[in-house]
Amino acid sequence: MLNQYYWPGVEATAQLLSQLCEELATDYEVTVVTGHLHGHDLPSEEVRNGVRIVRVRSTSYDRSQLHLRAANYASYLGDTVLTALRRQRPDLVLCMTDPPVVGDIGLVVARRFGVPLLVISQDVFPEIAERVKRLEQPLVLGALRRLVALYLRRADRVVAIGHTMKRRLEEKGAPAERIVVIPNWVDTTELVPEERHNAWSREQGLDDSFVVMHSGNVGYAQDLDTLVRAATFLRDLASLQILVVGFGARHGDLTQLAHRLEVTGMIRFLGYQPRARLSLSLASADLHYVGLARGLSGFVVPSRINGILAVARPVLVSADPESETVKLVEEAGCGLVVPPGRPELVAGAIRDVVEGRTSLAGMGAAGRAWAEQEADRKVAFARYRRLVADVVASSSR
Repeated sequence: MLNQYYWPGVEATAQLLSQLCEELATDYEVTVVTGHLHGHDLPSEEVRNGVRIVRVRSTSYDRSQLHLRAANYASYLGDTVLTALRRQRPDLVLCMTDPPVVGDIGLVVARRFGVPLLVISQDVFPEIAERVKRLEQPLVLGALRRLVALYLRRADRVVAIGHTMKRRLEEKGAPAERIVVIPNWVDTTELVPEERHNAWSREQGLDDSFVVMHSGNVGYAQDLDTLVRAATFLRDLASLQILVVGFGARHGDLTQLAHRLEVTGMIRFLGYQPRARLSLSLASADLHYVGLARGLSGFVVPSRINGILAVARPVLVSADPESETVKLVEEAGCGLVVPPGRPELVAGAIRDVVEGRTSLAGMGAAGRAWAEQEADRKVAFARYRRLVADVVASSSR
């Protein structure tokens, strides 16, 4: 398995990949070729929960600046191809999409050993970077499109984490018959419903407030500007608190925006919470905000919604109507939906709930039921087991 981030990283791909590899390790010998992590002193090789972890000589700069992230990517990719080619011949090469062109390294390794390649697409690059204006140089964008299309066309299987993403991958050249849709997952035995007024809520002084929360990455795709700007329409709601819990590339910009708009008395920024307390922190919100910037549907899927639904909390989704998140909420009946980039509509939806014109009754329970049936890790892992067994078996025939 090739991916720059793995345990103990807080990145979504790190956590998901760690859980998947440990599950597959019950049936296979699994080796992860990963990188070093910022702020961690980790061994170059170790075995954890049945998975051999090999960390290549990569830089581990803070990822908030694009050129430092690029340095991490380049150093990881350069040493990964050499490390993977020196390992024992595998039966299958798997990779996620962090960094986005690691699939090309996976393709080189798979072809060298004559084994299949399975790509798990967590986002669609470089379109996502282009749409959030993180990358605008035409020559670089063109080169990245060709590199990503190269492995998508040649991979034996590609996993899309949503049906809209499947269409995006087909548009980039992945053969439709090789794409399998397996949504990301949550452990519904680890993240469980808790009382709204709990120990974490008391510690944060939230028991007497109506709480709207974003919990997760504070990046470009999450459209958190809309949430911060929505607060300017809600200054008269003395009981309202908005919490942004997490960290990411836009954390500094958003705190500055909150100061500039003079809403720091209503909005609080907190760091990532320990996983052992995640059920309590997520349950401390009356309503969770899940934003996705305009034009990103299918290029990225906000999987953090699974954790919210697991703790039985309703959501307010701000996204394009064709996004997987909007379709999920409409199917499950677990929240409210507004268009992206419309702070006045986000504010209106929050006000209607606070003032009693919109009821959230039953939405949390509906979301929990959906998570247990469709997004639990047991469901996803059973799908991955079948897929991996099929790919390995087909290569030996």
